[in-house]
Amino acid sequence: MRISEGHSQRRNVGLGLALVSAFAFGGSGVAAKPLIEAGLAPLEVTWLRVTGAALVLLPLAWRHRGLLTRRPGLLVGFGLLGVAGVQACYFAALSRIPVGVAMLVEYFAPALVLGWVRFVQRRPVSRAAVIGVVLAVGGLACVVEIWSGLGFNLLGLLLALGAAFCQVGYFVLADHGSDGQDPADPFGVIAYGLLIGAVVLTVIGRPWGMDWTVLTGRADLAGARVPALALLAWIVLVATVIAYLTGVLSVRRLSPQVAGVVACLEAVIATVLAWVLLDEHLGVAQVVGGAVVLSGALIAQTSTPKAATAEPVAASAPVEEEREFSAGG
Repeated sequence: MRISEGHSQRRNVGLGLALVSAFAFGGSGVAAKPLIEAGLAPLEVTWLRVTGAALVLLPLAWRHRGLLTRRPGLLVGFGLLGVAGVQACYFAALSRIPVGVAMLVEYFAPALVLGWVRFVQRRPVSRAAVIGVVLAVGGLACVVEIWSGLGFNLLGLLLALGAAFCQVGYFVLADHGSDGQDPADPFGVIAYGLLIGAVVLTVIGRPWGMDWTVLTGRADLAGARVPALALLAWIVLVATVIAYLTGVLSVRRLSPQVAGVVACLEAVIATVLAWVLLDEHLGVAQVVGGAVVLSGALIAQTSTPKAATAEPVAASAPVEEEREFSAGG
């Protein structure tokens, strides 16, 4: 009984952290759009976001400097995939395909995470997680109104799919860091991941040509003139630092597949905040889609993370077979 209560409490904490992370990530677009409209390129805003967060977390990087020699592969992978890869691929996709299509393809990541867990890690996948993914992806199609501007630019779709695969890397590596007898501290992983991501984005974004005067002025937010630096502070501190810290901690308390589905709420939160702050009205389909995504997230979080097994899944006990999908269905 005590073990069950402890697991339930751990899951509830993980769910709370995942929701905070989704809200923080979802709020980035509302703050970034006024800066883009004021004259900054999307990739420049991304560079400011990641680099600023990396500087904020420099003390954590120094404190956990031992990770550089103990887990260099984890740090490089998280920086390249979980930070730079997701951002660069997503913004590159936006220049070629509609925003709704790019967002939906990127948030196909929870389904890809299930495939990784089932076929690479050879862990059984709960029915709740599968149902949650199906509902979340279907609801996202309504939230972003994919039918309103569907485009099939092959390169754009491949870039969006690249962002989805990179997001899979974010969830898998966040969970992988907790493996072994000497797990990597999540704060150290995030700090070095952001540092590595900032270096990569510096090469891609070439910020030395940026119009820095935009940051000294004001930008329009919900009809009000807001200091550009205030918006940047929100993006750096809330939408990046807090978002990544709570996101990685939630993965370690839930599982990559469950945390991935809950993360789909980011699109819903972004849409609602845009409605409230940017006067971008919600349609009936978006409201319904948001409710479906929320239902999928709630169903998925009821699933219990499964440990890897040495025996084939088909050899599991009959009770487990009733609760989980096997490779054959």
